[in-house]
Amino acid sequence: MDRIALILIIIGALNWGLIGIFGFDLVAFISGVEFGGLNTFSRIIYALVGLAGLYSFSFLFREDEAQIE
Repeated sequence: MDRIALILIIIGALNWGLIGIFGFDLVAFISGVEFGGLNTFSRIIYALVGLAGLYSFSFLFREDEAQIE
């Protein structure tokens, strides 16, 4: 579960980096919508990235950093 969350967080970070630097929304491009538009697929991706971000807060409160796998 931790790896999946980290992968989704990385995807989200890369997408925001592309938006900030180039004005290019990769998720919107892949799902076939214009920047700022949403369809079901892009909403699912954005929701999963958001849930992964919320889940990652648990990483901050783990006693042993080696448990993040």
